[in-house]
Amino acid sequence: MTDLRFAPTRAVQITFDCADPAALAAFWAEALGYQVQPPPPGFDSWDAALESFGVPREQWNSRSALVPLDGPHPRLFFQRVPEGKTAKNRLHLDIRVAPGLEGAERMAALEAEADRLVALGAVHAYRVEPDPDGTEAGFISLRDPEGNEFCLD
Repeated sequence: MTDLRFAPTRAVQITFDCADPAALAAFWAEALGYQVQPPPPGFDSWDAALESFGVPREQWNSRSALVPLDGPHPRLFFQRVPEGKTAKNRLHLDIRVAPGLEGAERMAALEAEADRLVALGAVHAYRVEPDPDGTEAGFISLRDPEGNEFCLD
């Protein structure tokens, strides 16, 4: 039996349940600087691959995946589900926009990124101001086009 206390680190994939995998993947690709995972070797597009594999056309947008342009970041996977989002996320992403910045400079950088993401389809939820005592640096909460909460930090 393998001692799991010493198991090697495993790769992590973050999965989004959603109504429109292609559209949500496009939003997150722009938000995070990712790219749609390229089609398998021998195919110039996913449409060509899916058609060759015999996947019915109505299922072509049942899933999508994003991969980072560089670095060891997690793969993002988007899968179509029949039900819509009904409650607050129990887990959310924080996009680190302003590491090392403080006060007004930090909040200006967060607002600039929030404006960019709202133009892509995000919805501004709320803003938390920095505390004068330094216990809270300040952040902005948004929702992606399908209502998933995330923060700019």
